[in-house]
Amino acid sequence: MTLTATALGRMTVMKQAALVLGGTVVLALASQVAVPFYPVPMTMTTFAVLSIGFAYGARLGALTVLAWLLEGALGAPVFANAMNGAAFFGPTAGFLIGFIGMAFLAGLASERGLAAMAGIGLLASALLYIPGLAWPMGLAELVGVQVWGSDLAFPALFDAFAAKFLLGDAVKAVLAALLVSGGFAALRRNG
Repeated sequence: MTLTATALGRMTVMKQAALVLGGTVVLALASQVAVPFYPVPMTMTTFAVLSIGFAYGARLGALTVLAWLLEGALGAPVFANAMNGAAFFGPTAGFLIGFIGMAFLAGLASERGLAAMAGIGLLASALLYIPGLAWPMGLAELVGVQVWGSDLAFPALFDAFAAKFLLGDAVKAVLAALLVSGGFAALRRNG
């Protein structure tokens, strides 16, 4: 049973819709907490995605991220630096799409305890770099989009898009696991 189901009881469609909407607000706000690195900003989005996945479960977590991406695609300024769908044509597009899988993976560990959540969070954070780096390495060019860094060799792309984020992403993964497992523990103590 996920944290949200433990806290809210039977998950009706209305409860799930409210969680999705609330989750998209959390994602939009977390995306605005940004350190302006170039070409990709460091934000609290990964922390929010992992927390939502851990708390909501795999399907509802992934659906929440998908809804947030749809909001951005429709023009809402929900991505880092108040960006909207234009972000799908820039250097962050691979990471944005990768957040769906990250939330799903985190959700698979939602009922397995702190160690499993932290481990899956670290794995999901590492796997996020696959679409994140694939986009500027050539995937963007295949769909006709030119993004910053596409002419760089892998080591330079890794330095620009991944290296400076690794420690922060590891810390955010462990903090998200601590937050959600702490929520479970508090509910069990008071329930």
